[in-house]
Amino acid sequence: MGWLEVSLLVRWLLGWILALSLPSLPASMPLHQRTVSVLIPARNEAATLPNLLAALSNQVLRPAEVIVVDDDSSDGTATIARQSADTLAIKVIQPPPLPEGWCGKTWALHHGVQASRGDVLVFLDADTEPAPQFLQRLLAQHEQQGGLVSVQPYHRTEKPYEQLSLLFNLVGLMAVRLGPGCGVAFGPAMVSSRADYLRAGGHEAVADKVVEDWFLAHRYEQLGLPVSAWLGSDSIAYRMYPGGLADMVAGFDKNFATAAGEVRWPWMLAMLLWLSGLFWAAWCLPAALLGWPLVGPPAIGPNALIYGAFAVQLLLLSRRVGRFHWINLIFPIPVLFFLGVFILAIFKLERGHVEWKGRRFKAR
Repeated sequence: MGWLEVSLLVRWLLGWILALSLPSLPASMPLHQRTVSVLIPARNEAATLPNLLAALSNQVLRPAEVIVVDDDSSDGTATIARQSADTLAIKVIQPPPLPEGWCGKTWALHHGVQASRGDVLVFLDADTEPAPQFLQRLLAQHEQQGGLVSVQPYHRTEKPYEQLSLLFNLVGLMAVRLGPGCGVAFGPAMVSSRADYLRAGGHEAVADKVVEDWFLAHRYEQLGLPVSAWLGSDSIAYRMYPGGLADMVAGFDKNFATAAGEVRWPWMLAMLLWLSGLFWAAWCLPAALLGWPLVGPPAIGPNALIYGAFAVQLLLLSRRVGRFHWINLIFPIPVLFFLGVFILAIFKLERGHVEWKGRRFKAR
């Protein structure tokens, strides 16, 4: 076995090692009864909000109140929320116009908390779809861990273009460590006690941050409060960017441009090594078949073996984070898409701003 093969084997093994730090939200029950407020920021979420509200009405652990914060929607989001009030204790509020120095989501949640009465605050994005046991499991983990607890939902895909998000889902999770005290937070599903939230300064402390979850986690850590996170697996899902390919590119650009620098360097280094092996595997078989430039032996057999090893790895690893199937077998396509979006994000970072949901925000 030559140096190239050894190098690729090490990079392939790194992928499995990184995946070991991705635990799922445990199945457990809280020991104490708390008053729970669920806060949902919603900007033009008429298509997704009914799924979430229906799921909340089926929770084993019922919240004391659900507050939908209508963030200047133009599609009837508030009307749809009010129509679900028969099955849930729903309050719909509309915050004042967005001021300078705030992002829409942080402004919405800031006002949602002010309107709530629970001693435990659960933050859910409008496109999430929690299973009946989700709130029960989430509250149990918060009871055990304290501080800020969050869950990354399972990515439910429907249309072919959504399969292109394969690497974004994997890289975003493999580049961090999850579990108790990991220091990572995921905005789609978070829980905190009201006391800890106010002590950390709440969303007012991260008012201008597009990726507010990461920076809110830092606030908790600075105060010595634990920050824990898990995979949603079978407990909560969402469908990201159902609005089309352009929305998906804009969303991932936003995350790249604002959160890439927040990844801790040991995981970043390991992630880059694994990605370099994946990129090589994406190139080697097409190059061997088509006679393109290739470092190492041009024989089809060994290069097919390298390609197949990474394809199988992607197939198995991606099952934990989302619904990805055939795209794993032709992974050079999502690799090219990943690189293209990354380059766009670099330009946006240099430009100093990103655009999301009709608004422009600072990227630095």
